[in-house]
Amino acid sequence: MQTEIERRKFLNRAMLGALSVFAVALGAGTIEELWPRPKGVFGTKFLAGFIDDIRETIREQKFFYNTAGRFYLVSYETSDSSNFYVQRGVASHGLLSIYQKCSHLGCRTPFCSTSGRFECPCHGAKFNYAGERLPGGPAPASLWHFPLEVRDNGSVYVDTSHPTAQTPAGFFTIDSTQTGPSCISD
Repeated sequence: MQTEIERRKFLNRAMLGALSVFAVALGAGTIEELWPRPKGVFGTKFLAGFIDDIRETIREQKFFYNTAGRFYLVSYETSDSSNFYVQRGVASHGLLSIYQKCSHLGCRTPFCSTSGRFECPCHGAKFNYAGERLPGGPAPASLWHFPLEVRDNGSVYVDTSHPTAQTPAGFFTIDSTQTGPSCISD
């Protein structure tokens, strides 16, 4: 009889302990999610810079890269209001935002200046200048894009909290011709 009472106490305490751990984890997770994020941290809206400075950087090196925001800005024709990227708000004022993360396994996908493409060094996936998936390689779709906003004063904001506008394989809005040798071995 004494053994059952001890067992019952143990099970009650174990259940209360587990519920306490669950309550603390739930409360901490809720507070973390509701706590305002500091500006300039991935997952928030970034001030990328001013449009004239960004365009100058793109003229010099073919792209603009924001390390903290993990995104690229490239030149892109935005005069067609029916364009896929323009409609989704990821292209504006001649700029297109592209998330650096490969759609295959999430490796950082750098821009290769010689080929004029984004090339994933991990598994060989290749994407054109607009981040659209090229044939070959394991990536299932294009690179993600972020909402882009150009304000009246020329400041460019990129919202890294909402990756969007990922297109399926075979979807192209620009010419995908390679301009030179690849940066990764085929």
